[in-house]
Amino acid sequence: MSFAETFKALSDPVRREILQLLKNGKLSAGEIGSHFDMTGATISYHLSVLKKADLVWETKVKNYVYYQLNTTVVEEVLMWLTQLKGGEEHERI
Repeated sequence: MSFAETFKALSDPVRREILQLLKNGKLSAGEIGSHFDMTGATISYHLSVLKKADLVWETKVKNYVYYQLNTTVVEEVLMWLTQLKGGEEHERI
């Protein structure tokens, strides 16, 4: 996991909204796209950025591609931020 790719992926509000949708379970690309007023190609781009950052997993079933949230990366980022916060508090003491 690259923090740079992760934070780049999280910097876009559309990608953050896609992650919010996926927290309830896996969805097909079409189901994800139905929540937005943009082309399928644009949704595909956002999904590819999320995949590159390992924030989502892709599963192919027949003619459909399903996406699922990868909570492992989210947990790693949270752990890093918690450690960063803990380091700051430790320095103040």
